[in-house]
Amino acid sequence: MQISEPGQPRYGDGDTSYQATGGIAGIRRLVDAFYDQMESLPEAAEIRALHPRNLDESRDKLSCFLSGWLGGPKLYREKYGPISIPAAHAHLGIGSQERDAWLLCMEKALDQQSWPEGFKHYLLRALSVPAERCRTRD
Repeated sequence: MQISEPGQPRYGDGDTSYQATGGIAGIRRLVDAFYDQMESLPEAAEIRALHPRNLDESRDKLSCFLSGWLGGPKLYREKYGPISIPAAHAHLGIGSQERDAWLLCMEKALDQQSWPEGFKHYLLRALSVPAERCRTRD
């Protein structure tokens, strides 16, 4: 499985994934595109309903989380404290349908980024792990 472009560092090593996004600015663009998809895709209506009406804090939390998760600054911990993905989502009814809708929004958001295709594929596969860990039923 190739996890980087030829001649490039391997994604997931150190801060290579964070750097591939363009840092926090690139992550925020991805997160904005992700939540835009969540607000517009009919398949995402159920997961959109799990979020507050105003998505500003949700956008910030996901951006901060992804920063650290991708090997960059641990912004979530600095701003919101430690996070446990399962515990943070335990109060929500997240099943395989909601997980898949979340991943669909992320896939469409990734499609909008000007990142290398190999990185986009790597990132979507990697994000399927925490997406699965959010599942609380079925």
